Amino acid sequence: METEENFTSEFNQRYNVVSKKILRVLSEDSRSSLTKISNELGVSRRSVALRMEKLETELGIHYVPELNEEALGFTNGHIIIARFDEKPDFTEIGKLLAKSRVPQVVAQIKGTFDLFIYANAPSKDEYVRWDKGTQVALADYKVTWQPSEVAHKQLGFFPLRNVLLEAANLKPKYKDLLLKLNENARVSFQEIAKSTNMHFNTVSYEFWKLMKMDYIKRFTLSMDIPKNVSVMSHFGKYVLPKTFEQDMQKTRKEYKSDDENPVISRYILCSQLIGYYDFTALGVFDNYDSAYKKQVKFFKDTLKPEQVKVEYGEIEKVLFGRLPIRTIDTAKEYNTIVWDEKAASGEA
Repeated sequence: METEENFTSEFNQRYNVVSKKILRVLSEDSRSSLTKISNELGVSRRSVALRMEKLETELGIHYVPELNEEALGFTNGHIIIARFDEKPDFTEIGKLLAKSRVPQVVAQIKGTFDLFIYANAPSKDEYVRWDKGTQVALADYKVTWQPSEVAHKQLGFFPLRNVLLEAANLKPKYKDLLLKLNENARVSFQEIAKSTNMHFNTVSYEFWKLMKMDYIKRFTLSMDIPKNVSVMSHFGKYVLPKTFEQDMQKTRKEYKSDDENPVISRYILCSQLIGYYDFTALGVFDNYDSAYKKQVKFFKDTLKPEQVKVEYGEIEKVLFGRLPIRTIDTAKEYNTIVWDEKAASGEA
């Protein structure tokens, strides 16, 4: 993969450095005040406010919390890919899946599979009932259903739907506050106080108590998929040779690489899986050809010793839920898991 080549090219060049830096600040802490952003970037508050308003409209920005799913009791995260022998009406498929609180993100794919789903549930029992029930509901389309458990997220997250957060085992006051923050992470204490008939000081106090409970990792943002980019999803299944750690170091280097001040991070999700597949990633590139060459082909070529089998496809439409499209320091954020300490240290 040619990492020195800008992945955003013309799309990336449409935005100036100040706009990109504002996006980075908001991706790392979307509750940052206009004053804080203004002081950090050396730009007037009015300029920051106007640029934010423009970016929100152009990029379809939603401010969301990056939640600690395990702390909230949602320990059944799975990513499912599905294929249909009989092509369905995907709008109707979205409506069908949205009836349950288990699926959090559902996207239509153009590639070697048709549907991408991230799902989670408060219990294994609820998850497996949904899993089997959904396959039955889709049986007329001759669905091939391939779920994998999310074992370790190296990068990224999935925004959760409020319908799932309703099931969290929290005191009502904290659950109500979490739900409001999940709707809009930049909501002010004044707005919360007005909608809940709570005093401003009470809202502030309960907010900081909620933050100490470790349910929220940070406040961030999620963008819509811009028209000028390609979001590629790929899955890998491999056999592990003795050189596995060295080969994985090559892939990690690529997943942690990025342009300087990107509008959108090159990779928005990397995760180790258990089940049908061993690994998955979501990458953002200029177009399909670039995404295939730099993401899918690179993965295939690098992991040839692993006899890797790859499924891949471009996201055509998010049927519901949100993808974690944002701009963060991927090298800093990447949560590395090392398979062989000797190989990683160069001793092997």
